[in-house]
Amino acid sequence: MNKKIELTDGILVLRAACCDDAPAMAAAVRESLIELQPWMDWASEAFDEVAAGRWLHFVELGWEHASAFHFAITEAKTGRFIGCCGLDGIDQKDGRCNLGYWIRTGCTRQGLASRAVKLAGRFAFETLELVRIEIVIAAGNLASQRAAQKAGAHYEGLHRNRLVVHTDVYDAIIYALARADLGLPIR
Repeated sequence: MNKKIELTDGILVLRAACCDDAPAMAAAVRESLIELQPWMDWASEAFDEVAAGRWLHFVELGWEHASAFHFAITEAKTGRFIGCCGLDGIDQKDGRCNLGYWIRTGCTRQGLASRAVKLAGRFAFETLELVRIEIVIAAGNLASQRAAQKAGAHYEGLHRNRLVVHTDVYDAIIYALARADLGLPIR
């Protein structure tokens, strides 16, 4: 898959995350540990540039094999790294995938996560030709739930004991996007 893809709405640019993002990603994670740690088991004090580089190498392989598509979320005007979102768990047969996202603490409460969801969603529907995107969120993660709702995702229910983060087991809220939710024609 072409890793030169850039998705933008004029406020954000989503582009293929790459190993060059390691310093900026590590800094964003360090800034955001208090908000990320309860929901992301990889977010810890140990997440440094080396750890970011390892993750981003894995991300680049996902792009090369078209098995996962993780984006760096950047500000359109400045190019500043503000988070990540990714499409994975891709099931071509049934036309669906999972979408996850996070925004650095200094950029939250500005509607940026929902913008990123919409951009990644358009990519999933238009480029990957999928028909369904699932967003699985720990029941206590209200900020991520609000972002999914604001992006137009539909609540589909509570799944008991659906997520394990660190050693904690969480119920999860499932949201889903279909093409029509983003104003795209139904295939």
